[in-house]
Amino acid sequence: MKSTLAVSLNNYLDAGAIVAGASGITLWQNYLGLSEMHLGWLNAISANALGAAIGAIIGGFLADRFGRKFIFTYNLLVYMLGVLVVMLSVNFPMLLCGFLITGISVGIGVPASWTYISESSEVHNRGRNICISQMSWGFGPMIILLFGMLFAPGGYLYGGVEALAHAIIGADASTQAVEVFSSRVVFFTLFVVAFIAWTLQRQLEESAEWRPTPSPSREGGETSGKNETNTSQPTPALTGGVPAGRGGSSIVENIKSLFTNKIAVRTALFLAAIYLTWNLVASVMGFFLPHIYETAGGVSNEQANWLSCVLWFCTVATTAVLSQFIDRISHKFVYVLGLLVAISPWAMVVTTGIGSTASLWAFAILWGIEGGLSVQIFYALWGSELFPAKFRAGAQGLMFFLVRGLSAVWGLIFTFIYGENGEGFTLAAYCMIALLALSLIIGVIGCPDTRGKSLAQITKERYGEA
Repeated sequence: MKSTLAVSLNNYLDAGAIVAGASGITLWQNYLGLSEMHLGWLNAISANALGAAIGAIIGGFLADRFGRKFIFTYNLLVYMLGVLVVMLSVNFPMLLCGFLITGISVGIGVPASWTYISESSEVHNRGRNICISQMSWGFGPMIILLFGMLFAPGGYLYGGVEALAHAIIGADASTQAVEVFSSRVVFFTLFVVAFIAWTLQRQLEESAEWRPTPSPSREGGETSGKNETNTSQPTPALTGGVPAGRGGSSIVENIKSLFTNKIAVRTALFLAAIYLTWNLVASVMGFFLPHIYETAGGVSNEQANWLSCVLWFCTVATTAVLSQFIDRISHKFVYVLGLLVAISPWAMVVTTGIGSTASLWAFAILWGIEGGLSVQIFYALWGSELFPAKFRAGAQGLMFFLVRGLSAVWGLIFTFIYGENGEGFTLAAYCMIALLALSLIIGVIGCPDTRGKSLAQITKERYGEA
C-alpha cells in the first residue's frame, strides 16, 4: 500500500496542475489581457494535452529502458521547475512555458506510475490499487479548488494573499496583479506536494517485473511488508524483465517489438480508441469547466469553483466504493455503467440546458459520479495488463502521446465551437455525446477478460511462451 500511495501522488499532481490552471485562468486572463485563443493555447500545451503527450512518449520508453525507479528519481524535479516558472510568470510566454514544462513532467510520470502500480500489485487487488490511484487523481482537483476558493479574491485567506502581493510587487500594484497572486499561491502548494512525492518515490524499490529478483515466490502470496512489490519470478520471455544489475532492452528494440507484434498493435489501437473518445470530453471538462460554469451557467468564479469541488468529491467517493468491488465484479458492466452516467449530463444540456441552479448542480454531480467509474480507470488497468513488461510502459506512453496530442488540437477547436460567451454550448454538447457513445461501443466490443489473472498469465495467453 505504501508504494501505491507514493506513486499515486503523481496523479494528484497531474490533475492538480490541470485544475490549478483552470481555477485561476480568469485571473490570469484579467492580469495578462488574454483572449479565448490564448486560453486555448494554454490548454493545448498543458498537462491536459500536448505537454503531457510529449512527456508520455519520452517517459514510457525511458521507463522500459532504464526502469520505473529511474523516472521516479528525476522526473518530479522537472515538475517543480515548471510550477516555479508559472509562479513567477509576468507575461504570456512565461506562463505558456511553465504550463508546457509542467505538462511534460506529468506525461513522463504517467506510464511509469500506472505500470509500477500494476506490477507491484497482487492478483486480487490490482484493480483496487488502480482505483486508489484514480482517487488521488480526484483528490488533487478537490483540494486545489478548495485552496483556490480560500485564496481567491473574496476568499477567507485572501487578506494574506493581498498582503503578500503588496509586499512583493508594491502597494501601488494593479488590482489584477494582486488578485493573480492567489493562483501563484495555489501553484506553490503543488510545488510542496511534488517535493514530498519526490522524496517518497526516491525510496521505492525497482519493480520486480522489470528486474526479477533471485528469491522466487508465487504471485498473489505474502509480501515482505517493506512495500507491496510483486516478487513473483516471471521469465524474461514473458515479461521482458532482465537480470538484476542490467538495464532493459534498447528503446529502438522495444519500439520495433511493439510495432511488429500484431496483437500488441491491435491492443494499442483498442485502448487508444476508448481513451481518446472519452478524453476528448474529459480534457475539456478538466480545463474549461469553471470557465463554462461562469459563461454558460452565469455564476461567479467562487460558485464555479464550489461546483467543481463538489464534482471531484463525487469522483473520489464513487471511486472509493468501486475499489471495494472492481476485482470481484464484471469489468464490462462497470464500463458500460460509467459511460451511461457520462452521457446523462450532456443529454440534459441538449434537452433542458444548464441555466438554472438545479441543472448546474445536477450536471456537476453526474459528471463527478462518472469520474469515479471512468474509462481512465480501465485504460490504466488494461494498459498495464495487456502488454508484456518489455514494452508495457512504452506502449502506454505512445497511446498517451496520441490521445493527449489530439486532445490539444480538440481544445483549440472547442474554443471555436463554444464561442466567447458559451453561445455554442449546445452544439458542443452534441459532440460530447457522440464521442462518449463511440467510447461505449468500442469498449463493449473489445472488453478483455483479465480479472483474477496474473500479469504473467495474461501475457502468456495473449503472446505465447516467447
